[in-house]
Amino acid sequence: MSAAVEVRADAPGPVRRRTRRSVTLSIGLVLVGIVVITAVVSLLWLPYPLSDTTGGRLEGPSPEHWLGTDKLGRDLLSQLMVGARIALVVGAGATLIAAVLGVSLGLAAAFATDWLDDTLSAFLDILIAFPVLLLAMLIVAAQGASLWSATLAIGIAMSAIVARLTRVLAKRVLGTQYITAARTSGTSRPGIIAQHVLPNIAPTLGVNLALQFGIAVLAEASLSYLGLGAPPPNASWGRMLQEAQGTVATAPVGAIAPGLALVILVIGVNLVADGLRDVADPTRRRSR
Repeated sequence: MSAAVEVRADAPGPVRRRTRRSVTLSIGLVLVGIVVITAVVSLLWLPYPLSDTTGGRLEGPSPEHWLGTDKLGRDLLSQLMVGARIALVVGAGATLIAAVLGVSLGLAAAFATDWLDDTLSAFLDILIAFPVLLLAMLIVAAQGASLWSATLAIGIAMSAIVARLTRVLAKRVLGTQYITAARTSGTSRPGIIAQHVLPNIAPTLGVNLALQFGIAVLAEASLSYLGLGAPPPNASWGRMLQEAQGTVATAPVGAIAPGLALVILVIGVNLVADGLRDVADPTRRRSR
């Protein structure tokens, strides 16, 4: 063990940095993989149906209920497994919506005339001024609480941040000489976007979308905690936290389990994003 440490300590700077990037990405993938596997297993098998209330109220962990039961006698492990599925579905769906809307709006602003660009930028600044959760709450309140409305609301709320970043990155690419050459050669605007703009902004944009995924997971948990997420019988980590807050002293597992699951997923996503930032962005690697 000490020899391995000495090799790493004596290794050149680039080797140490590559090792650190690899470790960060690997740990992140393992943490996210745990949640993904849990969600997939929940599609095939659950210890108990979510509607099963035959367990005793607020039982501790036991061979029959590995994490215990809640105040209604429902199995906490079953709820935690379904909550993993909902967190991933909402996170992926909201990130996809934010990517489609944000990239489209950002590219439109980058190619627009000055006055239209200024108008779109001002609109994006106004949206960004609202916290994601607050804007999502307003949209859910108008649409009604459901899994789809929560996903749509979070995606729309995050799209302004993605659009702002896309505009800045696209503007930077459009100012280069090879874009001027492409325009001179008669390349159409869709061709410039597909051949030059998107490939150049994809690494940075991908890292940001990975971070937005973590934000979406937290926003979904917050909405569910406030009663604005997916309604019962769906199990959400946020709702589990809300239902367990009154029994933390007598049955702490009900609050610790979903809270720990949230921490594992969000930290894992952030570590993956940090690893991808170094692996996928060549300019960052060259600058180190």
